[in-house]
Amino acid sequence: MADAAEIRELDDEELENKLLEARKELFNLRFQAATGRLDNNARVTQVRRDIARLMTVQRAREIDAAELAYEAAYRAGTKEK
Repeated sequence: MADAAEIRELDDEELENKLLEARKELFNLRFQAATGRLDNNARVTQVRRDIARLMTVQRAREIDAAELAYEAAYRAGTKEK
């Protein structure tokens, strides 16, 4: 997967798609581990970290959007007074 800088360049839809793909891959890796067919145990850790990176960027965007909305609402409220 990409590093954090490349993940930040993705738009919201691409980010969601990458997160969905990574979660599916993690499910498949866990299934392979349970059945004894997993060849690369380190891949599970890599995918988990990729999911964490994707979720971190996604949450940071949610926080930024909420802060902008709050600031806009605050400014709109102060102009009325």
